[in-house]
Amino acid sequence: MSLTASIQTPIRSAVRRRHRTEEAAIGWLAVSPALILLICLLFGPAAAVILFSFTDWQLGAATFRFIGTENFAALWADPPFWKALINTCLYVAIVVPGTVGLGLATALLIEASPALRGFYRAVHFLPVMSTMSAMAVVWGTMLHPSIGLVNRALAAFGVTGVNWLRDEHTALLALALIGIWQGFGFAMVLFVSGLKAVPQQLYDAAAVDGADGVLDRLRIVTLPMLGPVTMFVVILTASRAFEVFDSVRVLTQGGPNYASEVLLNRLYSESFDYLRTGYGAALTVVYLAIVIALTLAQARFIERRVHYS
Repeated sequence: MSLTASIQTPIRSAVRRRHRTEEAAIGWLAVSPALILLICLLFGPAAAVILFSFTDWQLGAATFRFIGTENFAALWADPPFWKALINTCLYVAIVVPGTVGLGLATALLIEASPALRGFYRAVHFLPVMSTMSAMAVVWGTMLHPSIGLVNRALAAFGVTGVNWLRDEHTALLALALIGIWQGFGFAMVLFVSGLKAVPQQLYDAAAVDGADGVLDRLRIVTLPMLGPVTMFVVILTASRAFEVFDSVRVLTQGGPNYASEVLLNRLYSESFDYLRTGYGAALTVVYLAIVIALTLAQARFIERRVHYS
């Protein structure tokens, strides 16, 4: 190696290191606004909640002390918490299949009939645009035991209605039906988008193979091709169902006798009604752990049954 080459090699290495350092600096500078927002809006509050879950802090108190895992032990022995957890799981078990099934059926009907297609899409999407708090008031009036539209309609067919939101046997079911009503329009829009992406050649090929019936086309072509959309809709619907709060807070406040109590309403009551902020923070940590675990398990389970084109 010549003297000139031996001098130039370290110089080129130093220049490359400087370029890499400058590129890294520019990269960090570019992502720093998003990183700051993530820390301030997500990671920071999450860390604060975890910290408070190990304290006895009450909202408004100037001081607090660390009490270890006492909040979590109290949570384990709290019957209303287990009632809220069971009710939340039941609510999700009703809302997810109801929303996905009704959204898919509506999308298939709308796409099968070209007349007034745009009108039907808009009508079914309207519940998504309205706030749940406002619509809960409307549903509260409709489900009123004496003047409500639902019981009046049942009376026209000779059926005696019940006090839907004050009966232990129907309160959670009524809330779940409201949840399905609110969510199926969004699922319908996603399924309509998925249906438009299914190639017509697949239906033609299925017809050549003898699968020209509606159910055969649905089973062999439509449902497999809608796999990715279905996975997205199921995960999104389940996540939103776990977050049910507005309708419960406005219509039942978790009653009667905890029959419609759910995790987020329990969390709100402990944190802001009873001012037990440390206990509410422990409930929040458990709630987040359950949601993350179920979402990951759900995605892993459904992913195996989805075929991407």
